[in-house]
Amino acid sequence: MPRYMVLIRMDEHAMPHMEPDPGFEQRVGELFEEITRAGVMLDTAGLTPTAQGTRLTWSGGEVGQTDGPFTETKEVVGGYAIMQCKDRAEALEWTRRFLRTHPEHWSFTAEVREIEQG
Repeated sequence: MPRYMVLIRMDEHAMPHMEPDPGFEQRVGELFEEITRAGVMLDTAGLTPTAQGTRLTWSGGEVGQTDGPFTETKEVVGGYAIMQCKDRAEALEWTRRFLRTHPEHWSFTAEVREIEQG
């Protein structure tokens, strides 16, 4: 069965204004219980802020290093999920359900990509 990675992309600078509503944690918890019982969720987590990260780059035969925060980047990966689904349509449906658990005033993107078998 194919595996999919969902990358949650967000504006890190908008996070302080993204307060959850009172039922948010319960909605997310219930969905995560359901997706885990269905045998779909393999792993998921949020990521620490870019201020705590480091970027390594390869260019011209040299490795460069930049410590966060990465102020030139508006959108960052704030979390991920790895799911095993029967097909892309199922991965997209679970991701839609995850997005719908969030407050309407939040704005972020979920990128769904199949993990290559190899």
